[in-house]
Formats: sequence, structure tokens, C-alpha cells
Amino acid sequence: MAQDSVGLPSDFQFWMRKLSVWDQASTLETQQDTCLHLPQFQEFLRQLYEALKEMDSNAIIERFPTIGQLLAKTCWNPFILAYDESQKILIWCLCCLIKKDPQNSGESKLNSWTQGLLSHILSTFRSDIKEVDLFTQVLGYAPTDYYPGLLKNMVSSLVSELRENHLNGFNTQRRKKISLPMSAILCLWLRHLPSLENTMLHLFEKLISGERNFLKRIECFMKDSLLPAAACHPAIFRVVDEMFRYALLETDGALEVLATLQVFTRCFVEALEKENKQLKFAFKTYFPYASPSLVMVLLQHPKDIPQGLWHQALKHISEMLKEVVEDQTHGSYGGPFESWFLFVHFGGWADMAAEQLLTSEAEAEAPEALLWLLAFSCGPGAGHQQRAQTMVEVKAVLSCLMKLLTSPTLSARDLQAAAGEGGEGAPRPPACQQLIRRLLLNFLLWAPGGHAIAREVITLMAQTDAIMHEIIGFLDQTLYRWDHLCVEAPRSRKLAQELLAELRGQA
Repeated sequence: MAQDSVGLPSDFQFWMRKLSVWDQASTLETQQDTCLHLPQFQEFLRQLYEALKEMDSNAIIERFPTIGQLLAKTCWNPFILAYDESQKILIWCLCCLIKKDPQNSGESKLNSWTQGLLSHILSTFRSDIKEVDLFTQVLGYAPTDYYPGLLKNMVSSLVSELRENHLNGFNTQRRKKISLPMSAILCLWLRHLPSLENTMLHLFEKLISGERNFLKRIECFMKDSLLPAAACHPAIFRVVDEMFRYALLETDGALEVLATLQVFTRCFVEALEKENKQLKFAFKTYFPYASPSLVMVLLQHPKDIPQGLWHQALKHISEMLKEVVEDQTHGSYGGPFESWFLFVHFGGWADMAAEQLLTSEAEAEAPEALLWLLAFSCGPGAGHQQRAQTMVEVKAVLSCLMKLLTSPTLSARDLQAAAGEGGEGAPRPPACQQLIRRLLLNFLLWAPGGHAIAREVITLMAQTDAIMHEIIGFLDQTLYRWDHLCVEAPRSRKLAQELLAELRGQA
């Protein structure tokens, strides 16, 4: 630890300058900068504490003459104090300054000053209405009587519950949810990160449990939780987004997590449009590592684009993504992973690309732009060479499927052969296999002869429980997307609904 503390003086000066610039996080720019640098600042505080705990207060003041200014500026920054981890480390550091037996008035004054800062930090755990009002004013919101409002809501909810219980013979199975106004929820989550994290964890628990592959239920829970509406504040959005990022990394891009991220993004954009006739925050605030022009293109709602132009919109998205991913001059946008993570927020575009490749008659063979988009959607880990190989594989399968579209005697074995299953050669990467399965499922929904053999094909495909759940997820996502795009395909929709109901009954 002594080695870690060697660079502390220079780091100390850097963070002193930062804290001065942040100036209590009073502007949008300083709020963004605070959130961006907070993990590094917390690590600096940890290292500072490791050094302080080995010294007495006199030695501390001698080595770090301006430590009082640094700790005071930190204590009065609401965006830093909003995190329990910051509060904890600050308390540790301040305790190192207290002299157990002060020998003179200077040491007594230092003790008194330190205790004042400790009281200020600890007050954040109490129902201090002035603190809450100050914080909401800093965020640009009108002052809210948060705690009286909370008490009023709790009492009215409990009274309603008691009345219901009385009328229903005290039926304890019926519970009424205590609801808080949006402003109170926002204030709570900005002040107390664990409460926001718990809401996200509850969402992930639903994915693991019975809500898996029920996107409409997930959307209802999402909206009831107020996550999308609260995420209109960039600080909330960044926390939620990071939790989705870690969930994707930990699950190797699990389809359920991807689908839920897309539901969240759709609800978030909807909430943003409702709240902001004129945007309060630039989109760059929400997606700081992404190309602003790419974000704006992805934010387009396909429903607002004539269906005949979807093909062109997809081609434009593909070209923009490819330029950012494969052109090294765009390093400021964080590399392939950041581009992929941005794209999967709006993953409906990839599903549309798969449909367009099978239903569009604009070109005789599959356009390279759409093939690239599908290959890129498989995951950020694939390099240029692997993406190119995936494109070759998908193009070959599509060529066979297009020939089968007009076949008068289509069979399940024909589709199996088109997919190249059971043949010789090196096995395809899992992501490529998954992509080809999605193409086959789209073929079954859209091809005239696909409906008659759909169940037999799915039986051949679903060799494992994982693939079975993948197929269920595909059908659920497809119907969910068609609902929001108002896609008119009665025959395809009816088949998808029937297959989904049957497979859910078997799972």
C-alpha cells in the first residue's frame, strides 16, 4: 500500500482541481463529468484512506495541507454523496483527522470542524426535507415535500388496504402496493443507489423466473417500476444502462437480456418523447461513447418510415455502423463493443433485416449491407474475418431458401439441407448457428409452403431445452415487434401465435 500512496500528491492536486470545477455539480456539464469520473475518484479516496490511517492528524496536515478543502468540497457535492460507497469512504477519511485527546485549541477546532462534516454526511441518511429540496433544486426540479408526500401516500394506501380487508373478511391474500409519485422515486434513486439497483435486480429475477419470454409482461412491470420514466434523467439512465451492460457480459449476450434491454429502450424513448417536447438533455448525454449521428438514425421509429423504404433505412444503418466499427479513425467511439451495445438497444432493426432478406424482391441476391448488419448483430467479439465468414455462410443459406420459396413440394428435410445441417465440414460458431435458426424461423412464418411444415421443422431444430427457449423467445419477440409496428400479416401472425402457445405448453 505504501507503493500505491507514492503518487497521491499529484493525484491529490488533480482531484482538487476537478472538485473546484465541479462546483457542487450545478450545471449539466459538471453533472456529466462527475458521473463519468466517480469510479476513479472513489478509488483515489480509498488509496487516500489507506495512507491516512497510518498517520496521526498532525502528520496528515503536514503531508496534505489542503486535505480539509478536498474533503469539504467532496462532502458538499450531492452527486458524490448520492452513492453509499462515497459516503462510507469519506467517513473513514474524516475519522482519521479526529484527535482522540486534543492538546491545544487548533486540534480542538479541527475536531469540531471534522465532526461538523461527519454530521452533514450522516444527515443524508435522515429525513431532512431541506437536504432533499436542495438536491432537487440542484437537479433542476421544483422543490418537493418528499417525506410528507411519502407519509401521505403510505397512510392512504394502508387505509385503502384496511377498508378492502374489512369488506372482504380481512382477506390477507389481497395486498395493495404502496405507490410514490415520480418525483419522489427520482429523488430516492438519485440519493440512494442501492434502491435503484434493487429495482433492476427484481427485473432480472423476473427474467429468470416465470416472466421469461413474456415481453408484454416485462413491459408492464417495466412501466410500473417507473424505470423508463426515471431514466429520462441521464444519471439514472447511465446506472440502468451499465447494469444491462454487465448482465450481457456475464451471460454472454443472453437473448432474454437483449430482448429486455430493447423493451426498456423502447419504453425509455417513449417516456422521453412524452416528457420533452424540447429535449432537456442531448442524446449524447445518454450515449456518450456513440456517434451522435448514428444514435439519431437508430432512434427513428420504423413505423414512421414507409414500409417500402425500410430496406434503404437498414442499408444506411449498416453503412454507418460499418464505418465506425471497421474504420480505425473512429476510435473515440469506444470500439466494436460500444457500437454493438448501442445497436442492440435498438435490436428490432436486425430482426427487420432478417425479414427483409427473405421478403424483399428489390434485389436478386442478398445485399451485402444487410448481411453485414446481421453478422455484426451476432456479437461484438467477432473480428472482421469471422464476420466475413458468417456473411458467406448466411448468404449460402439464403440462396437455398430463396429457391425453396417457390417449391411446390416443400419438406422439412429440404429446409434442413438448406441450412447445411448434418453435412460435413467444420461446425459453425454458436452465434452463426443461432442466426441461421432465426432465418429458418422467419422463412417458416413468411413462405407460403412454410406453414404446413412448421411444426415438423421446429421439432427437428429443438434438440435441446436451450434451443426450445430460443425459438419461444423468437416467436414472442416477433409478435411483440409486429404489434408495435402494426404489421399486417394475418396468416403469419396466426401461425406465430399458435406455435408460441403450443411450445409454451411443452416447455
